[in-house]
Amino acid sequence: MKHKILFYLIPVMLIPGAVNAAEIYNKDGNKLDIYGKIAGLHYVSKDKNADGDQSYVRSGFKGETQINNQITGYGQWEYNIQANNTESASNQSWTRLAFAGLNFGDAGSFDYGRNIGVVYDITSWTDVLPEFGSDGSNGTYDSDNFMQSRANGLATYRNSDFFGLIDGLNFALQYQGKNGSTSGEDATNNGRGALSQNGNGFGTSVTYDIGDGFSAGVAYSHSRRTDAQNKLAVGRGDDAETYTGGLKYNANRVYLATQFTQTYNATQLRGNDGEDSISGFANKAQNLEMVAQYQFDSGLQPSIAYLQSKGKDIEGFGDQDLLKYIDVGTTYNINKNISTYVDYKINLLKDNDFTQRAGISTDNIVAVGLAYQF
Repeated sequence: MKHKILFYLIPVMLIPGAVNAAEIYNKDGNKLDIYGKIAGLHYVSKDKNADGDQSYVRSGFKGETQINNQITGYGQWEYNIQANNTESASNQSWTRLAFAGLNFGDAGSFDYGRNIGVVYDITSWTDVLPEFGSDGSNGTYDSDNFMQSRANGLATYRNSDFFGLIDGLNFALQYQGKNGSTSGEDATNNGRGALSQNGNGFGTSVTYDIGDGFSAGVAYSHSRRTDAQNKLAVGRGDDAETYTGGLKYNANRVYLATQFTQTYNATQLRGNDGEDSISGFANKAQNLEMVAQYQFDSGLQPSIAYLQSKGKDIEGFGDQDLLKYIDVGTTYNINKNISTYVDYKINLLKDNDFTQRAGISTDNIVAVGLAYQF
C-alpha cells in the first residue's frame, strides 16, 4: 500500500521541499507531515519587471488516514507568501494546492480540489532547473491555464502499475469543471479574467518506467473555451487542446529529459497593458524542452537546458517565437535542508513589435538564491 500512496501523491513530490517533509504526527493510522521552503532570491536583469528581490515563503501539509486495510484517505494543502514587498501590499499570498482523496490500493485513487493538471505529469520532467523553466511569464505551462499546471476544480483518478498487473505502467484520468467569468452566461462563483478561464474539460496521462532509469510518457487534455476567451485580441476556437510526449533518463547520477508539446488555443499571450497590447492564445503552438543534469558527491548539481515555444498562425503576425532561451545553472546542496543556486537565462529572442505588444521579455536574467527547506 505504501508504494501506491507515493504514486497517488506525485503532485506533492513534484514540489521542492515536499520530499523532505517533517513528520509531526503518526499514530493509530493517522499521519501528518508539514513541509516548507524559505527562498532568499534575487534577479539581475535589464528587464525592470524582473530585476530585483524575488524572495518568497512556501509551506504546506499532507496527511493520511487509514480507514481500513484497503482504503486510505489523504489530503494536501500548500500556500505561497511573497516576501519581496511592503507589509501593506495586497495580493501577496495565495493557495497553490488544496485537495482531498481516497486511495483504494491496486484499484487506484480519486481526489478532488485545486490540484495539478495531468499535462504536468510529463512536462514536469523538464521543470527541474534551479529557478527557471516551465515559464509562467509567457503562459506556456502556467497555473490556471486549462490542465497545464495547478488549477481549480480538478477531479483526478490515478492508477499505478496498471491495477497491480504491470510494473511501471501508470495512468491518470482527469476532469475539470468550468471556471468562468464574473458575470454573463459564463459566470461561475469563482469568476476570473479571460486568460485564466476554462470550460468543462478532461485529460489523461500515461507513463511507463522502462527500466535501467528510462521512462516514457504521453498526456492529452481537451477543454471547452469561454466566450470571453474568444473575444480576446488573438486566438479563436471553441476548444483548447494539448498533446505532449516526453522521455527521461535518471540513473548513475545523470538526469536527462526532453518533452515536446503541441497546443491549440492553449498557450497564452499576456500583452503589455498598453493600448497596442495583444493578448489571448496562440491558435497553435509547439514547445520543445531539453534538460541535462549531473549530481556530484559534493552536493553540486550543474544543469544545462534549451527551451523554445513557437506560436503559429497568430492573427496579424503569423508564426512567432514566444519563448527561446538557453539555461545554464548550478545548485549546491549544502545539506538536505539548505542549498544555494545560480541560474542564468540566456534569452535568444530579439526585441520587435510583436514581443513588445505581447509583453514578452527579450532580456537575459541571472537568478541567485539561498533556500532553506524541510
